[in-house]
Amino acid sequence: MHLHRQNRRQSRSFRTQLCVLLRFSVDLLAAVMSMLLVANHSYASTQRATPLSGNALPIIKAFLLNQAAGLPGKIVITVDTPMSGALPPCDAPEPFLPSGAKVWGRVSVGIRCNGVLPVAATSINAPAPQAQQAWTRYVPAYVAVIANYVVATRAINAGETLRAGDFSLHEGDLSMLPPNILTNVEQINGMVALNRIALGAPVRPELLRGVVVIQSGQNVKVMATGTGFVASTEGRAMTSAAIGSRLQVKTVSGQMVSGKVRADGSVDLLY
Repeated sequence: MHLHRQNRRQSRSFRTQLCVLLRFSVDLLAAVMSMLLVANHSYASTQRATPLSGNALPIIKAFLLNQAAGLPGKIVITVDTPMSGALPPCDAPEPFLPSGAKVWGRVSVGIRCNGVLPVAATSINAPAPQAQQAWTRYVPAYVAVIANYVVATRAINAGETLRAGDFSLHEGDLSMLPPNILTNVEQINGMVALNRIALGAPVRPELLRGVVVIQSGQNVKVMATGTGFVASTEGRAMTSAAIGSRLQVKTVSGQMVSGKVRADGSVDLLY
């Protein structure tokens, strides 16, 4: 009996020591992780890229701005020094983009220098000019596209019909967001959510569908609008169609035309 009690006391003591050791290990691990995070932040701070300098910088920026023409919003470009170091001297650097590269977010810009042959000295005492060697380097750049985009102002469940008040516009860098996000609230009004959309989430077209207002085989009115005139005719819808979608219609004369579906079920003729 005495031996049994002694074993129980030893067991409780062992469990207590084990719990203390585990708590100490957890605290120690947390402290180590904290120090690693601080060290990593300090290292990252020292490893930040150095902005590019020299005569190639304005040429690269002008080239990227030209390539980014047509993108929505404000274009902001930063160009960094490559890991290989500063660019060699060149009187006429020529920027180019690698095949398939997009001017969106992080991009590598090629810089080509064709070299310059030395020109004869203008006087006997003048130093001999140095030839510039041909070279090619790749420079890291970032193209930010600052524009408004649509976010949900509330959590939206699948199947809900959407209204303008369900969304608002936020400004941000589109290159940091999912592709094909919507930038106009009017594109959404009256559509139906295909999936749940979280509060504050950017809205993409694949999360929505239009409300079907025309059924296949239904008779529809086709509207043709031009400068100084409005005309209409009747036709038969070849497929079912939602608001804002493209629809083919066979008119009473047998002609096939295409149009955009309106909320009232009529079709605007597309020329």
